[in-house]
Amino acid sequence: MITFFAPVAQGLEELLAAELRGMGLDNAQAERGGCRFDADLAGAYRACLWSRLAARVLMPLAEFDAEDDLALYEGSQQIEWSEHLNSTSKFAVSFSGVRPVLTHSRFAEQRVKDAIVDQFRARIGERPSVDLRDADIRIQAHQHDKRVTLSLDLSGDPLHRRGYREPGNIAPLKEHLAAAMLLRADWPELAREHHALLDPMCGSGTLLIEGAMIASDTAPGLLRTRFGFLRWPGHDADAWKTLIDEAIERQSAGLESMPPIHGSDNDPRVIRIAQANVRRAGFDGLIKLTTAEFDQVQAPSERGLLITNPPYGERLGQAHQMMPLYLRLAETLRQNFPGWRAVILNGAGIALGLRPEKSWAMRNGPIECSLDRFELGSDPSLSVPQATDLINRLTKNRKQLGKWLRKDAVDAYRIYDADLPEYALAIDVYETTDGCWLHVQEYQAPPSIDPRKAQARLRAALQVIPSALEVPTERMVFKVRKRQRGEAQYKRQAETGQSLIVQEGQCQFKVNLVDYLDTGLFLDHRPVRLWLAENARDKHLLNLFCYTGAATLHAAVGGAASTTSVDLSNTYLDWLAENLELNNRATSDHRLIQADVLAWLAECDEIYDLIFLDPPSFSNSKRMDATLDVQRDHASMIRQAMHCLSPDGVLIFSSNLRSFKLDQALTEEFNIEDRSRWSIPRDFQRNPRIHQCFFIRHR
Repeated sequence: MITFFAPVAQGLEELLAAELRGMGLDNAQAERGGCRFDADLAGAYRACLWSRLAARVLMPLAEFDAEDDLALYEGSQQIEWSEHLNSTSKFAVSFSGVRPVLTHSRFAEQRVKDAIVDQFRARIGERPSVDLRDADIRIQAHQHDKRVTLSLDLSGDPLHRRGYREPGNIAPLKEHLAAAMLLRADWPELAREHHALLDPMCGSGTLLIEGAMIASDTAPGLLRTRFGFLRWPGHDADAWKTLIDEAIERQSAGLESMPPIHGSDNDPRVIRIAQANVRRAGFDGLIKLTTAEFDQVQAPSERGLLITNPPYGERLGQAHQMMPLYLRLAETLRQNFPGWRAVILNGAGIALGLRPEKSWAMRNGPIECSLDRFELGSDPSLSVPQATDLINRLTKNRKQLGKWLRKDAVDAYRIYDADLPEYALAIDVYETTDGCWLHVQEYQAPPSIDPRKAQARLRAALQVIPSALEVPTERMVFKVRKRQRGEAQYKRQAETGQSLIVQEGQCQFKVNLVDYLDTGLFLDHRPVRLWLAENARDKHLLNLFCYTGAATLHAAVGGAASTTSVDLSNTYLDWLAENLELNNRATSDHRLIQADVLAWLAECDEIYDLIFLDPPSFSNSKRMDATLDVQRDHASMIRQAMHCLSPDGVLIFSSNLRSFKLDQALTEEFNIEDRSRWSIPRDFQRNPRIHQCFFIRHR
C-alpha cells in the first residue's frame, strides 16, 4: 500500500474525503488543503479517473528537511530517479509551500531539476529534458516550514480539465467547483429520483455537463487522453485498462436513465459555445439548450434542481449594483419554481431575500462566495416585501408631475429623490421610443445605519419600483451614489456600450445608463439648456468643462453662429461629437477642444456672446497642471472667463457643491443675478440645494 495525497480547493476537503471513501478508498482522511489515503496503484488510478473534486493525485517519493537550497538539492538526489523517468523523458518541476524556508519558487524548482539532471548525467552520461508545457512526468515539491515532500504527479494536467471544453475557452467556473456545487445540492440522489436539472444562466454549460456526468455515472476523467502516470515507467497498464472498461460499462448503463437537463442563457454566442462543449462531452441531444432571459424560463417538470452561478460584478464597486439582477432571480425562483430546490453560488454578497436551508463558504478563484441551498416551498419567509409607503409616494409623484411632463414634453426626469428617509434613492425615468428605462441610484448610507437593515430596505425598494412605475424589471439600472474624488465621477464603470436616445426640447441625446456613474445628461440643468436654445441664435457660445456637451447641442440646434466646447476628456468630446452628428450639427462651426480648461482659459484671446461655466466641485486629474477646487478657484475662473465675454454677453456659472458660497468681491466687479431658484426644474424642486446658478454680465 502507498500513501497518496489529493489536493483540493479550500473548503472542499471533507467533501473530497467522502467522495474518495465512496469509491472504495475507505481510509481517506481530510486535512488542510486536501485528503490523504492509502491504496495500491489501481486505487490511485481510480481516484484520477473518478474524482470530480480533486485537483491532482500525488504519490510522495521522499520527505526531508531543507534549510537551504543545498539541502534541497541533496535531499532530491536521494531519490532513484531512473525508477520514475528515463533519459528521453520530458519532465517539469513545480514548487509550493506554507511558510517555506525557500521562498523563491523558481529557484527551488531549479535546484530540484538540477538534482535530477545531475544524477542522470553522472550515471549514464545522458539527461532528460525539461518541458514545462508538454511534460511526460511532473514532479511536485511542497515545503511546510523546513519539511519538503517530493511527489510524482499521477494526474499530469489538473484533473478539472475533463477534455470537453475547447482549448483557450476560459469559463467563470471550473469543472471541479461545478461538481462541488452539484454534490452540495445532493444532485446524485435527485438524479436517481429523476428530478430535472436546470441552469437558467448556463454560460458555457459547465454545471449542466457536470450534472449530466453525475446523472449518467460517467467518470469525469473518461474523455482525457493524458494522465501523468501513462508515461511513467512504473505504470500498471492492465490495472488502468480494467478501470477504463468498467467506466465505459457504467456510463453505457447510466445513459439509459438520464433525467431531463435544461440550460439557457440570454447570449446566443455563449449558447453556441455551450452546445459545442455538450457535443464534445457526449451529451448531444441529452442536454437541451435555449436562448432566453433567465426570468422567462419555466420549470420543465414539477420536481427539480435549479443550479446557477450568476454574475458577481467583479469590477470595483459593481457587486452591489448587481442587486436588481439578484432580486429578479429571487422573484423568478418564487414564481416559476415552487417545490424545486435551488443552489446559487453567490459571489456578489447580495442577500436574495430568501432564507437558505444551508450555506457553505466557497472560493471561485480569488472571489469569496457563499453557496446557498434553498427549498422553494410555501415558507412565509419567501413573501415579497411590499414597501407600501414607497409605492404610494411614487404613485403620488407620478400623478403630480404628469400634467407638467405632458405639457413640456419632458422625456428624462427625476421622479423621486430621497423623499422618504427610509429609502435614500434617486430615481430617474428615461422615456424612449422603445419604452421606459429607470436609473436608480442609492445614496451611500452613513456609518450609523445598520448595513443589514439598509440592504433589507433596499431590496424591498428595488422589488417594487419597476411595478410601481410600470417598467419591466430588466430595464432598471441600479448604482450606488457616494462622494467622488477627482475624476472618479466620470470614469468608466462598465463596458457595455449600450446607449439610448432621449428627446429634450428640439434635441436628441445619446445617454448611457450603465457604463458611467452619470448618464451623459445632467437632468437638473434642463432649464439652463432650454434657455440657451432660445437665446443662442446667431451668437457664439463657449462651453467650459463641457462634459458630453448637452448645452452646446441646444445652442447649436437653436441656431448659434458657432460653439466652442472645451473638456479634458476625449471620451466625452467623442460623445458630444456623436450627439452633434445625431442632430445634423457636425460642422466646422462647432469646435471640440481637448484641453485642461484652466490652462486653455488663461490663454484664450477670443470673444464669445454666451459662456456656460459648470466646473466640477473638485478635480485632481494627473493631466491637469494643478488641482481644481470650485470654492477656492471659482472667482479666478469667472474673472478669466469674463475677459472672453462680449460687452453685452452673459456668463452662466453653475455649481453643484452643496456648501458653495459666491465670492462677494465678484458682485462689486460684475452684474451678478442669482438665478438658482429659476434654474431648478420642477422635478428637482423637492431638493432646492441641488445646484446654484448665476447669470453674470459686465457692468
